[in-house]
Amino acid sequence: MDSAFVNKDAIARSTSHVSPAHYVVKIKSFSLLAEKAVEVKYESAAFEAGGYKWKLVLYPNGNESKNVKDHISLYLAMADTNSLNFGWEVYAVFRLFLLDQNQDNYLVVQDAKERRFNGLKLEWGFDQFISHKAFNEASNGYLVEDTCVFGAEVFVKERNIGKGECLSMEKFTYSSKYVWKVENFSKLDTRYEESQVFGAGNHKWKIVLYPRGNGCGDGDHLSLYLALGDSTVDGIKVYAEYTLRILDQLGAKHKSLQAAKDWFQSPNLTWGWTRFISSVS
Repeated sequence: MDSAFVNKDAIARSTSHVSPAHYVVKIKSFSLLAEKAVEVKYESAAFEAGGYKWKLVLYPNGNESKNVKDHISLYLAMADTNSLNFGWEVYAVFRLFLLDQNQDNYLVVQDAKERRFNGLKLEWGFDQFISHKAFNEASNGYLVEDTCVFGAEVFVKERNIGKGECLSMEKFTYSSKYVWKVENFSKLDTRYEESQVFGAGNHKWKIVLYPRGNGCGDGDHLSLYLALGDSTVDGIKVYAEYTLRILDQLGAKHKSLQAAKDWFQSPNLTWGWTRFISSVS
């Protein structure tokens, strides 16, 4: 008959004849793993439950970062979270298993609380899943012929896949300069021209030129803009202070407008001036 008890830390321990519903990890030569993993962990392959990917994280000698000694530490962690929107949250109840190979039933350890998994907390579980003494005791059947079996069940109760964003600011103490020489300007027959991509401040940029103007400058002004040049930056924002300038090749009367400060988000979003300089003499 299955049995259960709950300790003062609200961790329920029980026995069950029912196998784990979602994943099982069989480890052969456990003593060798424990020997080689003195200060490290073993992570299982990813498995799916409740529409999400999970994995088991096992510390054969205890989680050293939690000062665990003489115990096995076992945790459930979310896997492959890169595809989830920023700000995601998943509430789940889970149970972790250890097979008694003598009686063909399982020790089941369950946190009595519903746990919230998110980008800041990917992992929940048990620092002291089972003591080494109980695990190695032959009559308990947990380790037989140096082989053991762990398992997991995960039940997703609620999820929040709301949208959000993360802002990270970096301060650069240097400036960059790029010179674009436009050949045969009077013969340009395209609506706009783009410079080669150049690097500045750990990002890639490009200058966009409308020889005959754009927007309110169409037909009587030259329009000049700055844009990100990396197509892989969708979803992030870059703040930049910049100056665009047309050089006076004969003298020193360069044409530039007041330095600008803008947020750049994608290569399709340009910042600059539609009326940079008049094209009408």
